[in-house]
Amino acid sequence: MNVSISGHHISITDAMDNAVREKLVKVERHFDQIQSIKVILSLDNNGSSENGKKTNKAEAIMRVAGQEMFVQACEDDMYKAINEMADKLDRQVRKYKTRQDRQKLQGAGRAGRYEELATADASPAM
Repeated sequence: MNVSISGHHISITDAMDNAVREKLVKVERHFDQIQSIKVILSLDNNGSSENGKKTNKAEAIMRVAGQEMFVQACEDDMYKAINEMADKLDRQVRKYKTRQDRQKLQGAGRAGRYEELATADASPAM
């Protein structure tokens, strides 16, 4: 899995880098077919928080076969934002994996029904 971490209006410290990588291990544990993850940590001053404080934002774009997943988390503390971003990404991965498993089961069911119909048509009618 290729992980790239960048900062926007903030310098990435070793502690932030380690925190992101530790949280993404949990995501990789649930789904091992991840091609790449791009994490952007930023410091926003859009005035949305109280008293004009700056908001810490963590965004991630994850690429898997045939799909991209995007999550974003805004918090007062960067580490809280990283934790929330990782939790959201983990939920999306589990949902994606469940959807894939469900489609595999439905696909097998259709093929089995088709074979039953084909054998019923091939048998002589009396």
